Amino acid sequence: MVRLGFIIGFIALLGMLLSGLAAYRVHDQELTIDRIALARAIDVHASLVQDRLTERELLARVASGLFRAPSVIKPNMLEPLRSAIYAFKTDFVVASWIARLRPNELDAARAALAAAGFPNPTIRNFDDKPLDPAALSRPIDVLMDLEPRSDDTKALPGRAYDQDPVRGAMLARAKAEKRSVASDPIPLLRDNGAIGVIVAAPVIPEDATEPAGFITFSYELASLMLTNDDMSLFSVALKDPRKPDEELTASDQGIVSTRALSDTRVASSIRTVSFGGRDWQLSYYAKTNSVRRAEQTAVIVAAIGFAITAMVCGLFGYVAYNNLRLSREIQVRIGFERRLTAVIDELNHRVKNILAVIQSIVTRTLRHGSDIDVARELLIGRIHAMSNVVSLLSESQWQGVKLKGLFEARAIPHADRIAVTGPDIAVSARAAQSLSLLFFELASHSDEGLSLVGKHPHITANWTVTGEEPDAVFHFRWEESNTSEATRRADSDFGLILLDRVAPEALGGTAKRYFTDGSYVYELTAPMETVVDMTERDRTEKFSQPVRPVR
Repeated sequence: MVRLGFIIGFIALLGMLLSGLAAYRVHDQELTIDRIALARAIDVHASLVQDRLTERELLARVASGLFRAPSVIKPNMLEPLRSAIYAFKTDFVVASWIARLRPNELDAARAALAAAGFPNPTIRNFDDKPLDPAALSRPIDVLMDLEPRSDDTKALPGRAYDQDPVRGAMLARAKAEKRSVASDPIPLLRDNGAIGVIVAAPVIPEDATEPAGFITFSYELASLMLTNDDMSLFSVALKDPRKPDEELTASDQGIVSTRALSDTRVASSIRTVSFGGRDWQLSYYAKTNSVRRAEQTAVIVAAIGFAITAMVCGLFGYVAYNNLRLSREIQVRIGFERRLTAVIDELNHRVKNILAVIQSIVTRTLRHGSDIDVARELLIGRIHAMSNVVSLLSESQWQGVKLKGLFEARAIPHADRIAVTGPDIAVSARAAQSLSLLFFELASHSDEGLSLVGKHPHITANWTVTGEEPDAVFHFRWEESNTSEATRRADSDFGLILLDRVAPEALGGTAKRYFTDGSYVYELTAPMETVVDMTERDRTEKFSQPVRPVR
C-alpha cells in the first residue's frame, strides 16, 4: 500500500507539472500567434493603403501629363480628361483644374465662368470674399473647372486659393518642386464636410518653366487610409501633421474625428506610407488584449489538466487496489503467453517469407533450365546466398545487416576477385534478401573463361549515397572489366528477371545493364528509405513511384 501511495503521489505530481507546463506553453503560443496574426494583418493593411495612395498619385501624374492648356481660362478644360480620370475608378470626391491667372486675365475668367453656367462666377478669395484685381500684382491660382458637377460643387469655381493656409501651401510646394504634392488633412467641399486630403499635380506646358495650373484630386481620408470594421484586429489612426499631439481616427461609419494622444494608449505598431511627396504615419491599436487572452486560455488549460490528473489518480488508485488481489503467478503466466504468441507469430512470418522466396528460386531456376547441371549449380548457389543472409539477419535479430557482409566468400563465387567500396551502411531485412540474390546472380555469371587478353575479368562493386534525408538516393554499380558479351556467361531467364525487375521493384528503384568496349556494367538506383528501413506499407507506396537514376 505504501508503494501504491507513492506511485499515486508521483503520478499526481507529474500530472500537475505537465499541466503547468502545458498551460505555460499554451500561454506562450497563444501570445505569439496573436502577435503574429496582428503583425501580418497590419502589414497587409499598410500595403493596401500604400497601393491605394500610389494608384491615386499615379492618376494625378497621368492626368497632368495628358492635360493640354491652350487657354487656361476655359471652364471646361477637364472635358477631354473625363473618360481617363473615371477609368481609374479611384473614388475621388472632386477632380479640379486650378489655373494660374494674371490680374489682367481675371475679367475674362469671370466671363467664362458665367458663360459656363456656374452660379457664382465672381473671382473671389477662398472664403468667398471678392477680390480686387487692381490690388493684385502677381498671378493667383483660381479654380476654373471640376468634376463631378453637382449642387455641392458648382458653387466652388471662381475661388482663389493663394491665401488658403492648406491648399495655398500645397500649390506653392507643387509649383516649387514641380511634382505632385499632397495637402494636410482638410474638410472637403464645405467647412463641416468629410475630412480628406488633396493631391495636386502641376501642369507645365512645353518650353515653359512655370506651371500653367494644377490638376487636383480630393479623397476622403476614411476610405483612403483609416478603413476600420468590426472584424478587424486593430483600429487605425493617422498622426495629424499639423498637430503633433493629436491623431485622426475613423468610425465604422467612416466619420473622421480628432483625438489627443494619450500615454495610456500605446500603439501596437507604426507604419509609414508615402503619398504626395511626404511621409504619413499610421498608428495601429490592437482591439483585444493579447496578454489577458493568453492568460485566460492558460488558466483554462491548467484547470483541465488538474481535473484530468485528479481523475486519473483516482481511477488508477481504484484499479490498482483491486488488482493487488490478483495472483502474481497469473500475471507471470499471462505475460509468458503473450510473449510466446508474439514469438510464434514472428517465427511464422519469417518462415513463410523465407519459404516463399526459396520456392520462387526453385521454380524459376528449374522452369527454364535446359542443362540440369547448370540449373543445380545455380540453385545451390542461390540457396546458399539466402542461407547466408538469413544467418546474418539472425545474428542481428533481424534488424538489418551490413552491406559489405553480403560479399562474403560463402555467399557468392569469385568473392576474392571483387573489389568492394562504399559506405558500410546497414540495410533492412527485405533489402538484404533482394541484394543478396542480386549479388550472387551477378557473380555467378561473371567468369565463363579467360578473356581475349588472357586474364580473368576484374570485378568492382561500389555504391554511394547522394542527397539529404528524406530524399537520399542509393546508387550501386557492378562492373566486370576485361570481359565482353562473347566471353561472359549469358544470364538465365531467372537472372534477367531478378536483375531487371524483381530487385529494382523490391527496392522501389530502377536498374540497367549494358556492355562497354571492355566491360559489363550493371547499375541500380533506389531510395534510401527502402534500402535502409521502412514499414511494409510505406515501401508499398514508394514502389508506385520508382526513383529514376541520376544521369
